[in-house]
Amino acid sequence: MNDEAPIELEPAVLERLQRQREAMLAALNGDRPVYGVNTGMGRLAGTRLTAEQQAGHQRNLLVGRAVGGRPWLSPEVTRALLRMRLRGFLRGDAAVSPELVVFLVDRLNDRFLPAVPRDSLGSAGEIVPLAHAFQTFVGLGTVLENGAEIPAAEALRRRGVKPFVLGPKEGASLIQGSPLAEAYAWVCGKRLRRLLEWQTVCAAITVDVLGAPQAIYRGTRIEKLIEGAVPRNGVVQAPISVRVGPKVLEYVGRTVEELRQTLRESWETPADSPAFVNGEFVPTTGYHAVALGLRMDASKAALVHAAEVSVQRLHRLLDPQFSGLPSQLAVDPGPQAGLTPLHKRAAGELHAMRRLAAPATLGSLDTSAGQEDVQAFASQAGAELETAIGHFFAITACELIAGRQARYLRETPSAPKLADTYDWLAARIEPVVVDRSLGPEIDQLAEACLTSPDGPAGAPAREA
Repeated sequence: MNDEAPIELEPAVLERLQRQREAMLAALNGDRPVYGVNTGMGRLAGTRLTAEQQAGHQRNLLVGRAVGGRPWLSPEVTRALLRMRLRGFLRGDAAVSPELVVFLVDRLNDRFLPAVPRDSLGSAGEIVPLAHAFQTFVGLGTVLENGAEIPAAEALRRRGVKPFVLGPKEGASLIQGSPLAEAYAWVCGKRLRRLLEWQTVCAAITVDVLGAPQAIYRGTRIEKLIEGAVPRNGVVQAPISVRVGPKVLEYVGRTVEELRQTLRESWETPADSPAFVNGEFVPTTGYHAVALGLRMDASKAALVHAAEVSVQRLHRLLDPQFSGLPSQLAVDPGPQAGLTPLHKRAAGELHAMRRLAAPATLGSLDTSAGQEDVQAFASQAGAELETAIGHFFAITACELIAGRQARYLRETPSAPKLADTYDWLAARIEPVVVDRSLGPEIDQLAEACLTSPDGPAGAPAREA
């Protein structure tokens, strides 16, 4: 799924959705209660709505539940949320109109960006953030444009678009399921795969500049990267953090693959409750994305351990006992502090990650007057994973700067397959010949590691 490519819908897709919509509308005729369509929701599901009440009910579902606030989701996660909602609608079991699907596609294509709350989301599903996201379609709430908050009605007007008029079941369908948890799984999965590439390179650079024994890396992802690295005389065994890096990263990779598989399974599961399947309204539990939440919690925990290994490798690079280089990688140790402040920054980032390691998916409470007595908190697991990944990219930048400095100070040749990576780093980070403020360079390098289109030079690419 290309996150930025314009979306085009085939006529056959719209025709299929129209047939499903017509069948659903026909099934609504009669006295049968249909949750959220001719009844209230939650504890009020037993309340039947009159025809007059039903006329405004779908819009009201979006308005009354928009109780969140700042901070907002990142633009990338918000766009992924809209795409996940679209993916679910294209399945057909939501039975929304083709017109709503086209409206959603048009908003994705014209970069419409609702302001969606990131935190304090305590409902059983994702009703609160989804109400914020999709009330903007009817001209309510807030949209983000160029970093500024503007009324959704104004954002639509600038696009020459009238607010959408919701039909039966469409408001309920917009706030059902777990597209936000899916969005986090998609976005974080991509970032994790990029992070693993860079951490593989970090591990290889440490072996290269320490001159560590290489036999232990046979069969790992860094074996080819360190081919031709020059061993340092007298080094019989590297520190544990250097030796176990590949094993730890391999485990993180497994958690990422398990997350991806769980996301695929979520895509194949009806999200609406009720969904319209084979001509019947069927209740589902698509809002309870605990499988995604637990997978993201597992990724967080694995990531924290990998970050601990990275921070320890960095510490070993600064220590002449292990590196054979000037203390703290300073050109003139003593008058210069060298790069030891990098480790302080990395330790602080790691400390912040450790506080995120507790499972977000635990801690259910009664809400909706007892009707909702269990929550998955899957989107909160995603938000914490996104934050943890950000901290780890900063740690990675610190380790890369130290590796670049160690390579600058080391007189022996580098491993040939790391040469392009050293050049990439040299183009962004000058050697530290006198103390300077490295904070901005850490942030810039972390961002480059995340967004550079080609990834780390020479690293074994992981499947996107």
